[in-house]
Amino acid sequence: MAKLTFSLDDDTVEKLRKTATRLRKPQSLVVREAIARYAAQEDRLSDEERDRILKILDGMKTLPPSGPHRDAEREIAEIRRERRASGLHREKRLREAERRAARGR
Repeated sequence: MAKLTFSLDDDTVEKLRKTATRLRKPQSLVVREAIARYAAQEDRLSDEERDRILKILDGMKTLPPSGPHRDAEREIAEIRRERRASGLHREKRLREAERRAARGR
């Protein structure tokens, strides 16, 4: 384990001490756990980043299509076939089969 030296403001030091006392853990462990939690959230978008991306997507919606309509229809049909093949609609097919079986009784 590496030893580091860094400076913290008085308010942060007080929070660290109180937290360590309340949790009955060493201050170094509280710092390690806090850094681990912070790092785990690093991949999440901030509100500003999310808003920026949504604005870009909204702008893209207003753009004209980039290719022929038939190409889009062909791609959609292919996606639907792949989804059906992968079982994503399995529950729907099971419900339909149950309804058909119930009608046959």
